[in-house]
Amino acid sequence: MTQDELKALVGQAALKYVVPGEIVGVGTGSTVNFFLDALATMKDQIKGAVSSSEASTARLKALGIPVFDSNETESLSVYIDGADEIDHQGHMVKGGGAALTREKIVAAQSQLFVCIADESKLVQTLGAFPLPVEVVPMATARVMRQFAAMGGVASVRLKDGQPWVTDNGQHLVDVRGLHIADPVAFEHSVSQWPGVVTVGVFALQKAQVCLLGTANGVKTLNFALDL
Repeated sequence: MTQDELKALVGQAALKYVVPGEIVGVGTGSTVNFFLDALATMKDQIKGAVSSSEASTARLKALGIPVFDSNETESLSVYIDGADEIDHQGHMVKGGGAALTREKIVAAQSQLFVCIADESKLVQTLGAFPLPVEVVPMATARVMRQFAAMGGVASVRLKDGQPWVTDNGQHLVDVRGLHIADPVAFEHSVSQWPGVVTVGVFALQKAQVCLLGTANGVKTLNFALDL
């Protein structure tokens, strides 16, 4: 199967985690787009969605699914999103689509995080995919030096030759060459650096379930909570 076929497969499989009559949290990216198309087939059974990006919000509205502000909802039963990398404990690297901050916010208010991904995203150790970090612009150079001190090679993400501006008005730094052996400790540490808005390691808001698209169908991975 092609990668798009695998994405469509897990997008459809994720529907069983959607609770009828409630608001569902949705992420951002190409895999999520397949889920949103599938979600549209049961849109009359849900109240609507809380979205993690302007792009997903636009797609939801085009599909006729009501979109709620996260401040309008106390808790979400489920959050469904993709990942750039996921390890065998459910820790992820996310943010390739530049929505990591809002994704982490929606994940934090959800009771269950279901990751949907194709099998190429499953890794032993996080770090092969460039780690996205959302930063306040005036801190960019210093944050990049801090990553260099730990062996990473950081660069500012560009769009049309200019720094990429996120939905939150900040910049993105992508860091290559990292080997993130302890994702929880790494996230705790980098999140404290002045100027870092969000680091793209999702260990504190990890996935509890991953629906993995494989050549043999959808494989369900269940992860124990970190103690």
